Amino acid sequence: MRLISYKNRKENDIQTGLLINDDQELIPLITLGLPSDMNDLIKIDFEEIQNRISLKNDETSKLSLSDVKILSPIPRPLRNIMCVGKNYHDHAQEFYGSGFDSSGKKAVADFPVIFTKATTSVIATNENIVLANDYTNTTDYEGELGLVLRKGGRNIKPEDAYDHVFGYTIINDVSARNIQKQHEQWFIGKSPDTYCPMGPALVTADEIQDVTKLKLRTIVNDEVRQDSVVSRLIFDIPTLISTISKTMTLETCDIIATGTPAGVGIGSEPPIYLKSGDSVEIHIDKIGVLKNQVL
Repeated sequence: MRLISYKNRKENDIQTGLLINDDQELIPLITLGLPSDMNDLIKIDFEEIQNRISLKNDETSKLSLSDVKILSPIPRPLRNIMCVGKNYHDHAQEFYGSGFDSSGKKAVADFPVIFTKATTSVIATNENIVLANDYTNTTDYEGELGLVLRKGGRNIKPEDAYDHVFGYTIINDVSARNIQKQHEQWFIGKSPDTYCPMGPALVTADEIQDVTKLKLRTIVNDEVRQDSVVSRLIFDIPTLISTISKTMTLETCDIIATGTPAGVGIGSEPPIYLKSGDSVEIHIDKIGVLKNQVL
């Protein structure tokens, strides 16, 4: 299932939808007796969601995608977005050599580097990344695979981790580099308003046979800047879920951004920061394209 949150252009209520017909149309899930809020939808038993969606037929109400405004799949997450720093070998080396790495003395960490982004930083595809929120003018992009949990827990075993995943989306972990460097802990530099584009869809885990084979590309102004595959993660998805759950209770609807590969702006000499008028696209196989303009 390819799920979205949206607003009908004629109304202001947030709804959930099932994308159909090559993402040209959607079925409002409320017409199938399912919640209009994505967090509430994820909390339902997955088989119940599948059963409800199986009831759709030719008479089921449909909307053209051109008649709605697509929102982030989870417009306001219930908790901060959990993120992973330096989780591709090439990016770990790139970031370590940039002078912005305050996380430790080694390029490749022995354990996952976990931080969070504020829920207020989330925006949708086709919305603007607002540079005015970074008073240091050092804004950078980071294309990442994001995952959303369908159930939480403590001390989750790596071999059980995928059973906790509801689905996958795309996240741009936009970063104010000098703020990130000044404060050493990364939260403030990662959390300016509009600095967490997410979407366009939330693709349920059953649609993706092997998530490690997904290819990720970030394109800035038609130039490919990042080009990698999820299998190159240093700490894979089961390790991330297991590690985080060793000390804190993960909850249904939690979001984890799994890390970014090499090719970010500070990896260039001199650094190439985002500027007003730039276009940033993040492509991930089977999920889609997250596209944002820089304002």
